[in-house]
Amino acid sequence: MENEGKSKLSSVYHVCIGGGESVVEAGSSPSPARQRLISIDALRGLVMVLMLVDHVRETVFLHQQVGDPVAADTTSPALFFTRLLSGFCAPAFIFLAGTGAWLYGQKHSPSEVSGFLLKRGIFLILLELFVIGTAWTGVFPPERFYLQVIWCIGLCMVILAGLIHLPRLVLGGLAFFLMAGHHPFDGIHATSDNWWHPIWAVIYQRDWIELIGIPARTSYPILPWVGVIAFGYLIGPLFHSTFKVEQRSRHLIFWGIGLLVSFLLIRTINLYGDQPWRAFSDPVQTLMSYLSLTKYPPSLLFLLFTLAPAFFALLLFEKYPSNSLVSGLARFGSAPLFFYILHLYLLKLIYVILVSIYGKNQGDYYGVDHVWGIWLWSLAILPILWFATCYFARFKQRHRDWQWLKYF
Repeated sequence: MENEGKSKLSSVYHVCIGGGESVVEAGSSPSPARQRLISIDALRGLVMVLMLVDHVRETVFLHQQVGDPVAADTTSPALFFTRLLSGFCAPAFIFLAGTGAWLYGQKHSPSEVSGFLLKRGIFLILLELFVIGTAWTGVFPPERFYLQVIWCIGLCMVILAGLIHLPRLVLGGLAFFLMAGHHPFDGIHATSDNWWHPIWAVIYQRDWIELIGIPARTSYPILPWVGVIAFGYLIGPLFHSTFKVEQRSRHLIFWGIGLLVSFLLIRTINLYGDQPWRAFSDPVQTLMSYLSLTKYPPSLLFLLFTLAPAFFALLLFEKYPSNSLVSGLARFGSAPLFFYILHLYLLKLIYVILVSIYGKNQGDYYGVDHVWGIWLWSLAILPILWFATCYFARFKQRHRDWQWLKYF
């Protein structure tokens, strides 16, 4: 049965139809394999859209800074919930990176999977340092590094390259500990004069270090994120071709409800996992306090709250794989790294043009006056990214023999 499943997965190939990428099995009509891959691509695409909104916020609304967690008593509800949406991006994407690694392993040996994870992880780390960092700062060679989500995914892949050889039970226990049991480390702080400060800053303490002689901000301490990518790898078998859609749906419901109920129970009792929430006279403000969760590094509550919707989204995309919205999101998700790099450089270009025309109208920044402007700009930019991503997806399809394209 295992060999049959691997053979079936090996026969799956991608074709672009109308600019988007769908999945069709060789010699057959669309099958559960099609739904499976579309659901994963659609979730990646949804993450891309939400991420675009947040990065537009960081481009034209930076004059109104928000912290982490977003302060419920000083942030407007419109800005709070716009910022909150971005919290779903990193957990879903890192989780899917683990799931993708498991799926890759169904057509390759464990050593080949480790090699691929290692090479891709190093590629992403270098990409963060010298390509993505330049998109944020507009400076090359870089004067400082911001070690953000692509760095984090790359480093997690490098670590996962070794972890996949552990027994599943051991890997599951490790994933649980890293996601749920890391909070006792919250009180451990290393000062810059400690020899282990750079290591601890990368692992858990958000701080400035020096990397190849250049100041670097460890924006995404990796310890809990390693648990997330391992969790995604462990969930991978749900998407095996031998799993029926009905079976997979039951598991997705189980995990989604389980994570959500766990979040509600732990958050309500205010005893573990994050700063306590407070009751305000305004119920909206109370809700904001309840949802004000720590992302850097991610608290257990943050991960429960953000990963539960990922399972519900996969369930929904499984149920309606032919829906035009689902298909559209899947097109974005078919080339996520290309989308990521392109949208950052496009936003930087737009910002430079706006400053040259209108000047810095918000103190040190150019910006819009209202939160709805963030959403308007996002809607205006989305079609450009749509056509460019669809073109690149077709390009990938036509040049499947170009090995470096698989990294995108």
